Parts: sequence; C-alpha cells; structure tokens
Amino acid sequence: MITQLRGRLLEKNPTHIVVDCNGIGYEVNISLHTFSRLKGEEQITIYTHLQVKEDSHTLYGFMEKAERLVFRQLLSVSGIGANTARMMLSSLTPEQVVEAISTEDSDTIQSIKGIGKKTAQRVILDLKDKIRSSEEYSEIVNTPSNSNKEEALSALETLGYTRKQSGKIISKICNNNPDANVEDIIKLALKNL
Repeated sequence: MITQLRGRLLEKNPTHIVVDCNGIGYEVNISLHTFSRLKGEEQITIYTHLQVKEDSHTLYGFMEKAERLVFRQLLSVSGIGANTARMMLSSLTPEQVVEAISTEDSDTIQSIKGIGKKTAQRVILDLKDKIRSSEEYSEIVNTPSNSNKEEALSALETLGYTRKQSGKIISKICNNNPDANVEDIIKLALKNL
C-alpha cells in the first residue's frame, strides 16, 4: 500500500495534485483543507490512502496524518464513500469533524452537501465511541481552545446538562471567542442553556 509520497509538486488544483516521485507522476485526490495547506512549495510530503476497486486504483492525499485518520474512519461508516468523506473534509476541518461527532452535533454534519439526517446520525453513532476513547483523536482536538472546550463540556455535564445540548452552544461560543478561557465559556454557555 502506498502510505506517503515525497516529491516535486507538478500540478496543484482544488480537487487533485500531481506529485513527481523520481520521474513517475502520481495523481492524488485532495480535499480543500489539504489544498489550503499546500503553499508554493516545490518539494512536498503527502500522506496517502490507496483505494483499490475492480476498475480503478485511486490515491487520496492529506498534508497531515490526522486528516488521513479522520478520512479512514469516515470510510468505515456504511453509506460514506471516498468522495463523501473528501467532501466532509473539504467543508469542515478534521478538528471540526471530530468535534461534531464527539459532541453529537448532527446539524454541523448535515450542513455538508450530500449528507442527510440519517447519514449524519449514522456517522455519529458509528464513530462517537471510537473518537471519545482514542488517544489519536484527542491529539487532533487538543489545541488550547479545544482543551478549554473539553473542560467546559465536562463542567456542564457535571451540572446535569447533556453533552449534545451543551456541545453545540460551546462550539458556537468558541468560534466567536477563540481566546475565551474555561470560566468565560461556562458563563456564556449557562446564559444560553
């Protein structure tokens, strides 16, 4: 299996790139998140996922291992194919996808083109336990603002609010006030609950 490519970036488009590795050009499908991370670099390392089907071998590429991890987990959900997973990672960052799943925020997942209510609920049902119990995912979302979110969520759960109910409100608060500390997040959330 091809797990990464290191080489010269020959072509860059919002949907795919071409990487020259010792004279062989690999076409790699990418998300908009990865596209935004590709600067004017000539030499790149891209982490890949190879999808083998009867009629094709398709490479999907990611600038970060975390995004590839989320992509692979999304593929494990019945009804989510590679193009849908790529669309999810084009519409939301890997952190936002993981957060939406862990807080059971189906509205955020439904906001993605092509994802309906049943599919959003299936994604949450299939992946929420994996995400909550895995250390790999905690690394994805444990930026300072996300650790503040997690602490605020825990505090509100202790006060009797459900994770789903408080998660949506906390996400909105943190998006509007990225520098808010835990105390401020809790105070603002309590006003809105």
